[in-house]
Order: sequence, then C-alpha cells, then structure tokens
Amino acid sequence: MNIKVFPSILSADLLNMEKSIELVKDLADAIHIDVMDGHFVPNLSYGPALVRALRSKYDISLNVHLMVERPENFVDMFMDAGANHLGFHIEATYHPQRLLKYIRDHGVRPFITLNPATPLNTIEYLLGEVDMVLIMTVNPGYGGQEFLPFCLRKIRTLREMALKEGIDLDIMVDGGIDLNTAPLVVEAGANILISGNTVFTSENPKEVIIKMKSIGYKEV
Repeated sequence: MNIKVFPSILSADLLNMEKSIELVKDLADAIHIDVMDGHFVPNLSYGPALVRALRSKYDISLNVHLMVERPENFVDMFMDAGANHLGFHIEATYHPQRLLKYIRDHGVRPFITLNPATPLNTIEYLLGEVDMVLIMTVNPGYGGQEFLPFCLRKIRTLREMALKEGIDLDIMVDGGIDLNTAPLVVEAGANILISGNTVFTSENPKEVIIKMKSIGYKEV
C-alpha cells in the first residue's frame, strides 16, 4: 500500500500562503485544510474563501476537515468552493449517514473523523458508507501538539475491521505526525499522513514528504 502525505496548511506561513503551497504541491497528494468554528474546538481558522482561492489556482486535491458544530450547515459552502474530500466529526452531528450520502451524491469524497477518545463502535455501521476515515491523534484545535500513543491501538483495530469487512479503507491520521511517529501509525495500518508543523517548519519540506512516503507499510 502506498503511503500518501497531505500537508496541513494550519502550520503554513499565513503571510506567505502561496509560497508554502508552492513548496509542497508537486509532492503532496492533497492539501489538508482545517476548518474550526471556535465552538466544537477552541480555535478559529479558515473558511470557504480560502478553499475557493486555492481551487482557482491549483489542481491539487483539497482535503477539507470540518471541526465544527452542526456540519450539515457548512457542507454546501465548502463543496461549492471546490473541496475534493469533505469530512466531519462523528461527535458533531445526529445523522452522519445522511450527511455522508449527501456529500457523496454531490460528487465529493466524504470522510468521517473521530477524536482520540471516541470509540470505534460509533462508526462501526458507517464503514460501508465511507472509504476514508480520519483518526485524530491529538485533541483537535491547535497545531504542533504531542502525539497520543494510545491512538495506535485504535488505528490497528480500524484496519482489522476494514479487512474483515473487505473494505478498501483509507485511514488518515492527523496530530503530532513527524518522522518519528509516522512509522508507528503506518505500521498500525494508516496509509495517509496529515502533517503540518513537521512539513512547513522544516528547512526542506519536500525532503520531509519524500521520507514520509518512503515508509514501508505492513499488512495487519
């Protein structure tokens, strides 16, 4: 299984966003965009205007992660802005299956996200509705946090669940992903690495992405 890297622009240079994107666009498999509402998480970040601006200039896939309350009120604006992948938190909506189907029916790839302490049984009956799941490996809201090791067991269990059900599942991980933790999550079963701080604060972001992509994947 090929390892993909989605640089997270939460850690990009806000005054030189275009320069940050140019540094990674040729090697990144998608750009990850965190949307925070100041309610679901204690921070504010980007809106659909940034997604629209990126879409107007770049062909790269845009992976939009809604960290918001009532995501059903936000999905249309981000789909219209040009998101290729659009995900929300299982903790944030009452009707996740309906929302996943709505996103897919509009030609956008949906994904579901779990906070570190949220158990996998909350999405057990949704695995047939998605082909991407995002496991948060820090509590969401801020970049540069320390990786939570207990999430490795969750990643491993999710991969086992997908294999048992015969689902070709992309498992994304986000939070404290660097050159030390990336091999751990890949070995556990993740195949998409979302990394912001490690990529964008590096002297050579391209080299970091290359190293992450070179990590071998072991079947579980």
